[in-house]
Amino acid sequence: MSNKIRLIKNGTLVLPDRNEPIEGDIYLEEGVIKKINLETDSRKKEKAGGDGVIDAKGLLVFPGLIDMHVHLREPGREDEETIATGTAAAAAGGFTAIACMPNTLPPVDNQESVMFIKQLARDCPAQVYPIGAISKGRAGKEMSEIGEMVHMGAVAISDDGSPVHDAAIMRRALEYAGMFGIPVISHAEDSTLTGNGVMNEGYESTRLGMPGIPPYSEEVCISRDIILCKHIGTRLHIAHVSTKGSVELVRRAKAEGVHVTAEAAPHHFTLTDTLIGKEFNTNLKMMPPLRTQEDVDAIIAGLMDGTIDAIASDHAPHSSEEKEVEFDHAPNGIIGLETTVGLVATFLVRPGHLTWNDIARKLSNHPARILKIPGGELKVGKVADITIIDPKASWTVRVEKFASKSRNSPYDGWKLHGKVRYTILGGAISHAS
Repeated sequence: MSNKIRLIKNGTLVLPDRNEPIEGDIYLEEGVIKKINLETDSRKKEKAGGDGVIDAKGLLVFPGLIDMHVHLREPGREDEETIATGTAAAAAGGFTAIACMPNTLPPVDNQESVMFIKQLARDCPAQVYPIGAISKGRAGKEMSEIGEMVHMGAVAISDDGSPVHDAAIMRRALEYAGMFGIPVISHAEDSTLTGNGVMNEGYESTRLGMPGIPPYSEEVCISRDIILCKHIGTRLHIAHVSTKGSVELVRRAKAEGVHVTAEAAPHHFTLTDTLIGKEFNTNLKMMPPLRTQEDVDAIIAGLMDGTIDAIASDHAPHSSEEKEVEFDHAPNGIIGLETTVGLVATFLVRPGHLTWNDIARKLSNHPARILKIPGGELKVGKVADITIIDPKASWTVRVEKFASKSRNSPYDGWKLHGKVRYTILGGAISHAS
């Protein structure tokens, strides 16, 4: 089949502005959606075949998926991931666009760093949107060159990986971000409460004799940032929400009209801290840590009622050498680009928590809207960034076959449902399976 696609026929289109999928054909020309025929248009069954035609019968056709929280590690830790390998993993996972966090070495805190990322990503199999650092060196002391980074292409600011402890710095970040129309992404953590914790503070940490991280280390920071956002009015986005209390704080803020959005990572609605004591697998160590079943249930409820706007992988590659140490000494984070769709299908769609149209919003439309980037919809005249998923396919996670350079996933060997068949970027196939 040609890399360039001119027709996707007989697909089940999952449109974010609808509540149910609908059968239809999508015609592409020069990388743009030229025409969409839906079954409601009394369309004739498309019989065209040949080069550049995908018969998507039995498959779900989405606007290209967008992951708004990814760590690409370049520059500085190319042994863990590069922009090339990270975008290959993104395409394999069904993502046509990703936003990369600034905690690289050196951090992305100036226009040259933003330009470096955009240049390296120019011919990659997924679009890359840099997120700039709030503070210089991500040290939380002095503001970064926000205006210059935005001018060069940064779509948000965050010190992700580190909290902004100084409330005055966070206030100024919100004020500056408001001037440029970008969101501030909060890594919500009070590290004075985190201390030397390595897992969720609670029954399991007590039973195992391991230092814990209390849920309110996250909730205290979210409370502060919501209060600042309420008074300043700039858009605030809470990254990787992990606790029941955090979900309730965001829910309450939204009810009060605060301009806050939130995301959840798949590991926080599929895993709990009870797994740690079974094998002390360092691939279960992350920040925020895995919480309790009550927290998992709250995250799912937040996704269902719209409190949590987006699903993001928080793809955090680490080398095997770093992870193959004692639990206390291992770095936080897991890879997630290539398992997100399967986890969403298995743990959210199949049990009936969310519909596929909900997923189109959480994994495409809402991230595009929050970051104000192209994509997130299937409409005539829009760039043909499209993801095609087989909802009935089952597959086994084999990390050694991943496109990512790292292998730090706790899902190795898991059987998941929902498989990406095609990722189409600008009308051309960037991944097929």
